[in-house]
Amino acid sequence: MNDAAPRTYAPQPHVSANWQFTKPAANGRRGIVVSQARAAAEAGVAVLEAGGNAIDAAVATAFALTSQEPWNSGIGGIGFCVIHRAGQKSAEVVDFGPVAPRHLSPANFKLTGRMSSEGFKWPEVEGDTNIHGPLSVAVPSSVAGYHKLHSSWGKLPIAEVMAPAVALAKRGLPQDWVSTLKVAGSAAVLRKYAESARIYLRDGLPPTPPAEGEPGFYVQGNLPNTLERLQHAGLRDYYEGDIAAAFVRDQKAVGGIIDAEDLRACQARVVPAIEVPWRGTGRVLQLATGLTAGPTLRDVLSGMKDARYGDMPDAAWYRKLAAELRAAYHTRLNSLGAEEAPEPKGAETCTTHLTVCDAEGTMVSLTTTLMSSFGSRVVLPETGILLNNGVMWFDPRPGQPNSIAPGKRPLTNMCPMILKENDAPILAVGASGGRRIMASVFQMMTFVADFGMDPEQAAHHPRIDVSSPDAITADRRLGSETIAALSADAPTEVVTAGVQPINFACPNMILQRPDGSRTGISDWASPWSLALAQ
Repeated sequence: MNDAAPRTYAPQPHVSANWQFTKPAANGRRGIVVSQARAAAEAGVAVLEAGGNAIDAAVATAFALTSQEPWNSGIGGIGFCVIHRAGQKSAEVVDFGPVAPRHLSPANFKLTGRMSSEGFKWPEVEGDTNIHGPLSVAVPSSVAGYHKLHSSWGKLPIAEVMAPAVALAKRGLPQDWVSTLKVAGSAAVLRKYAESARIYLRDGLPPTPPAEGEPGFYVQGNLPNTLERLQHAGLRDYYEGDIAAAFVRDQKAVGGIIDAEDLRACQARVVPAIEVPWRGTGRVLQLATGLTAGPTLRDVLSGMKDARYGDMPDAAWYRKLAAELRAAYHTRLNSLGAEEAPEPKGAETCTTHLTVCDAEGTMVSLTTTLMSSFGSRVVLPETGILLNNGVMWFDPRPGQPNSIAPGKRPLTNMCPMILKENDAPILAVGASGGRRIMASVFQMMTFVADFGMDPEQAAHHPRIDVSSPDAITADRRLGSETIAALSADAPTEVVTAGVQPINFACPNMILQRPDGSRTGISDWASPWSLALAQ
């Protein structure tokens, strides 16, 4: 008998998927649409082919996502858009961000004395009424934003722009492994609300995808009828017409507080973009303004303009970026008061980003959200509208800079961006992913603009994430040298980039080159995403 000590065995880190992830780029010399759902990108390209411009295509894509990606966005949500029109010297921002209802009362959000285990790390509210349900809803302004975009700069009639979205809604949401996984993740709360449970669950349980053949489709209640009404009555009907009246009835029936005056007062606003000259190159970054991640990204840009740029990002570069991101978040979370909740690592956010260009060179970078996955989880029966849970952005504690209050705007994480050169837009980028958005948007931009990567290479290149002042997340593909450099400054978690869990934001972009060629790329870890060219 051998008494020697047995050999030790150290298991390797678990990897959920042992395959190579890639996503194809779209190349052309006319329009390109990039979306987190292929069906929505197809809708945008169809509108371009019908003679629409980039604004028409962006609006068409966003409306299509209402039925095709309901966990991420929809006509019950909010958002921000940066648009740089061909021939114009600068970009403009369409702000359709969240606003609290005018009858929102802090008295409806009583604290339990514990910390919440879901979503943001706010103090827990009785019944989680700030996280889901009819009282968690900010005034939905997405349709107001799309109306402002289309009425200001669109080319085709709104009926033609919305035709693909109506057709997709009538077909329904594909019931494959992606959508059933999303439904399963929210099923425990979806089942609390009758219309949501009726649409997405079977006997209170999430459906399973088919083992073979083609998937079926979720029929999303009265959503197709509502989109068709908007198509023919016009988008302001959502706020002042028959849909508005049905919305108010629906809200009252489920216990909500948004009234007709909240809807009538809902308007998107157009403001100039923040402009940041970039590293003496003659290029200028154009960012969303106000209560977005744009002002915080400006701090990161200031710190990174003198960073050492070699042929490829190296350990020293990533270490510098992590330090600047950590410092920017320290400023954001302190100088802005308690205006933003500290988001727990891995929190699932409900956001989508789409990027569009047209043959003339106009570029659109649009981010829109329902806040959490499936938002408030409340579908209004009469209209089929899935509502956001934007009240979750507010601090439920009284007396804080961002405490719950009627008519108030909270700070958000969206970060659409357009880079211009010689006053012409050349690169549009944005992402979904909550607090992880800003780091991914910057890295995608600089990989292309400063390291000379093509968009496809940039999309697949490993990234870091910094979403707080005191921690770093690193893609294990970065290698031991970079991970050691990061770990020397702050606790660093090494993770696998993949479909589930989502450890990094999901960016997409379009690059326009001087020779007139264009390339678009979607996030490689989003199964449904795709870039399509005319």
